[in-house]
Amino acid sequence: MTNPRPFLVGLVGTGVAQSLSPLVHMAEGAAQGLALVFRPVDLTALGLSADRLPEVLAWAERLGYNAVTITHPCKQQVISYLDRVDPVAAELGAVNTVLLTPEGRIGYNTDTSGFEAAFRVGMPGAPLGRVVQLGAGGGGTAVADALIRLGAGQLTIIDIDEHRAAALAADLRERRGADVRSVPHSRLAEQLSEAAGVVHCTPQGMHDHPGTPFDTALLRPDLWVADIVYRPLETALLRAARSLGCRTLGGGRMAVYQAADAFRLITGLEPDAERMMQYFGELAEAEDAPVR
Repeated sequence: MTNPRPFLVGLVGTGVAQSLSPLVHMAEGAAQGLALVFRPVDLTALGLSADRLPEVLAWAERLGYNAVTITHPCKQQVISYLDRVDPVAAELGAVNTVLLTPEGRIGYNTDTSGFEAAFRVGMPGAPLGRVVQLGAGGGGTAVADALIRLGAGQLTIIDIDEHRAAALAADLRERRGADVRSVPHSRLAEQLSEAAGVVHCTPQGMHDHPGTPFDTALLRPDLWVADIVYRPLETALLRAARSLGCRTLGGGRMAVYQAADAFRLITGLEPDAERMMQYFGELAEAEDAPVR
């Protein structure tokens, strides 16, 4: 009997010890007959600051890791230590998957492809004429790029940090030639009243940031609502939207589809995204304690 090719993967970032991603990857690996070990490399638990990232990458290579996935706060910083970066990741200025190959370190961004795939599966036929995005941070940057690829006719970005929103809108106009604008947070109600859909890309609604990102009285039944928060799977925003009859897309799909894209890059095998989604849902629902 031939032993399956082994894979050793790490998740590098702060506060990742309780992440569900390694478990989901390993479960899919086992389902495909792979010997895949995926370990969190929690910088906080190890007493390391993000500026020790070059050492972490070097040790991963020396220890025979096939790849590392990268999360906060290292997605931008890691680019400086790579030999090649996929064009999409280079444009976004963020990498979340690094293959450690004989030819060098190669970086990709599966956050943006993950949201795109999740939206296509979870929101088929949703109108994209006018879309509002709340949040212009790292997750928001990946989502905004995906929304343009999905065909958003007009994208309005709103962030408490108006300069950050304006910078992201200007970048998308320049790179994509798209109709993207930013407006002050004070104009959120006005923008939602004219939108076909809204995508929420801030931490509001997570276990340790409870609540909704805006007054849910601004929702209406014909507005679709997507949330990239996935812990909990059903946020207060999604609950309110569903109670009105809105079409909704939870953050679990983005989390799983970006993991599926990373799995494909790392192993060269086609993942079963729906199987991964089912396992992810079981894990997330079983979690009672507030975790990242």
